[in-house]
Amino acid sequence: MLTKRKKQNVIKKVQVHEKDTGSDGVQTAILSGRIDELAKHLKKNKKDVHSRRGLIKMVGDRRKRLKYLEKKDKKQYSALVKTLGLKK
Repeated sequence: MLTKRKKQNVIKKVQVHEKDTGSDGVQTAILSGRIDELAKHLKKNKKDVHSRRGLIKMVGDRRKRLKYLEKKDKKQYSALVKTLGLKK
C-alpha cells in the first residue's frame, strides 16, 4: 500500500504544475506505484489469488491510461514512460 509520503513523492516527479494531482500523467504514476507495491507483495505471497486479480486489473487500467496519453500528447507520454521506467 502506498503511504502518503510515497504518494506525494511520486506526484512531485511527474506533476505539470504545483497543484496538479489529477492529470493523466499523475494518475498513471500513482497507479504504477501501487502496481509495484502489489507485485512485491505477490512475490512473497504466491497463493494470494485475489490480490493477483487486482494487480491484473490495475495493469490493464494503466495500459488504457497510457494508450490515451499517447494519443493525446506524445511528448508527455514519452517523458512519463522514461520517468517511470516502463517498457514502451
